[in-house]
Amino acid sequence: MSEYLLYPGCSMESSAKAYHESLTAIAGPLGLEFKEIEDWNCCGATEYLSLSQTPAYALISRNLALATQQANGSRTVVAPCSACYLNLCKADHYMAEDPDLATRVNEALSAGGLHYAPGSLEIRHLLDVLVYDIGLETIKSKVTRPLTGLRVAPYLGCMIVRPDYNQRFSDPEYPVELDLLLKALGAEVIDFPLKTHCCGGHMPQISPETAFELIRRLIAAADQYKADLMVTVCPMCQMNLDAYQNETNRHFGTHYHMPVVFFTQLIGLALGLEARELGFGTEFIRADKALEHIGVEPPPPETPAPRRRKKKEGLPMPAPLVKGPRAGGEEE
Repeated sequence: MSEYLLYPGCSMESSAKAYHESLTAIAGPLGLEFKEIEDWNCCGATEYLSLSQTPAYALISRNLALATQQANGSRTVVAPCSACYLNLCKADHYMAEDPDLATRVNEALSAGGLHYAPGSLEIRHLLDVLVYDIGLETIKSKVTRPLTGLRVAPYLGCMIVRPDYNQRFSDPEYPVELDLLLKALGAEVIDFPLKTHCCGGHMPQISPETAFELIRRLIAAADQYKADLMVTVCPMCQMNLDAYQNETNRHFGTHYHMPVVFFTQLIGLALGLEARELGFGTEFIRADKALEHIGVEPPPPETPAPRRRKKKEGLPMPAPLVKGPRAGGEEE
């Protein structure tokens, strides 16, 4: 059993709940044991670092300082979320590179009785651990339900491989780790040139038209290559491409219906686990046809909680699903 410290990040308990559920489900069969860092806090996402450097890096480094206290022999922190992974790596890297920054950050941490020495921990993304620690052959040997005939578009997003501070991945523009993992599960992996292009990040709240164009470009490419679904490693990417896909369709007058799921969900299917325990059925764009293609019965749809209307001046959020045309003239 391989033991790692786990920094889950905020999205794993909310918008990326399916990611957390599927990770929990596959950990045991793959021989993984995760010890969640106690009392962790938000990594600050993408904006805070551009607003106030010292507080931002102190916010991130508090998690690293807690991890060193709780390590108990393990010095590897696994971050499933790409934004969290990038921020933790940035803090470790720039504190090592800039002693003045490290001093300022540790002065801030000292108020809580904490300290972080850069280089004390190894920070890794979940994909890296699965491919290079568990290994493709080991994963392949545990497959009981091959994803034969399922055409998937591997989509990593822009944060996991750029910048790759510790050279964990094969290439910053066209990494192959996710492709190889999905092939080990038996899936048919399409050649997807946009695999590291940006999904728009927080642009749906800042400039919806810009976000919709970035989302349309990715969905259109996967559709052009006749993918049954897109597979991602990033909660932000999954949320944007899934939750805003219907609004993107309305904006452009398109009718795409491209499911977007987490790679851990497909691993779970290949290991023979049930779709419901892997978080299927919670996505906006249902993956029912893809599941049926490999002989898996889709779970019944969840009844969404009623949403309170946002004030007109509030930030734009995904609209509730309404009946309308899907690709091929189907009704939602």
